[in-house]
Amino acid sequence: MSSSSPMSFDQLKTPITEPTQPYKKSFITSLMAAAALRSHSYKEDAYFVSDLKPSEQKALQDIKDKLTASYGSEEDRTRCSMWGVPLLGGDDRADVILLKFLRARDFKVGEALGMLGKCLEWREEFKADDMTEEELGFKELEDTVAYMHGYDKEGHPVCYNAYGVFKDREMYEKVFGDEEKLKKFLRWRVQVLERGVKMLHFKPGGVNSIIQVTDLKDMPKRELRVASNQIMSLFQDNYPEMVARKIFINVPWYFSVLYSMFSPFLTQRTKSKFVISKEGSAPETLYKFIRPEDIPMQYGGLSRPSDLQDGPPKPASEFSIKGGEKVNIQIEGIEGGATITWEIVVGGWELDYSAEFVPNAQESYGLVVEKQRKMIHSEEAVRNSFTTREAGKLILSIDNTLSRKKKVAAYRYSVRKSATSG
Repeated sequence: MSSSSPMSFDQLKTPITEPTQPYKKSFITSLMAAAALRSHSYKEDAYFVSDLKPSEQKALQDIKDKLTASYGSEEDRTRCSMWGVPLLGGDDRADVILLKFLRARDFKVGEALGMLGKCLEWREEFKADDMTEEELGFKELEDTVAYMHGYDKEGHPVCYNAYGVFKDREMYEKVFGDEEKLKKFLRWRVQVLERGVKMLHFKPGGVNSIIQVTDLKDMPKRELRVASNQIMSLFQDNYPEMVARKIFINVPWYFSVLYSMFSPFLTQRTKSKFVISKEGSAPETLYKFIRPEDIPMQYGGLSRPSDLQDGPPKPASEFSIKGGEKVNIQIEGIEGGATITWEIVVGGWELDYSAEFVPNAQESYGLVVEKQRKMIHSEEAVRNSFTTREAGKLILSIDNTLSRKKKVAAYRYSVRKSATSG
């Protein structure tokens, strides 16, 4: 595939006039606004020791000294490591890990050291270092319930979580039917996180945390309470400061009740990482943090699970369509005999789409490549290709004139010249 010549992007707008009405914010809308403000205020640690306050530098040195005293023998020093990083010996990657534990306990050395010691014991008992390739029998949950998929715009690996599948009682019993099954599921869920953590740099100035996206649609909160609490406890105790941002999508009305209950027990730093998106707004929210070529199709992106096996995804172009607006995307400079392949996705769907090829020659007629049709929510990204007979341009039309809602969208394309050209 070779890239095509420059593309022009024209917008034909037919706005809908709406009466101005008083608008009263709901609690969930107010909660989302507050979370948005907090998320902008959150600043991720760079883990440069030189950036630390004198008291924080002292705490880092103190925990190193106490670790050295506790792990004096050579055998003990070998055991004092996490994610392949020895915590003793002067490695700057160790500073990153130690600072995570210190940050989680407000730089109180004794508490951070206690947390670290328990974590080391848990990892050894859990055999966490050797579990990423372990077969646990949850193939059907891969790419569905919890999975690593792509990166955000700043390079953080992204972990998606969606537990709506467990509203089916048979599936719930199959996975959580007894204590032994629950333990096995928890091990699998830790395995998914371990895969994400192993993608981190553990370097000052590097990517040292992941993004968590949690889809609350259809989640059976009551049935999953035990599993959710245990997962949360495991992660809080053993993976401090490993999450740069927590994005909740498809948030139902009852989330506000749960949030108000748990909010007093959360630190301001934890709450500052929250991004909350109501049901139906997932694409618009995710586009703010993740490029569309890295977002799974079910959330309004262009990425399929199989795409991850082929190296970095082909970049896509983002755009938005206001309510009452029609957008024409023109892909120009297509040579005769070339094959153009394109993909297009719209978050929220429920609008009209068509494609037309317009030859450059004035005596030629435009050709309808795809007749106008409704793009519905259940569809994946539109994907098609067309082989031209003569030079011209492809026009993709997205018509949102019957809707009042703004929608985010993305597209990408590639052009393969014919074997006989040039």
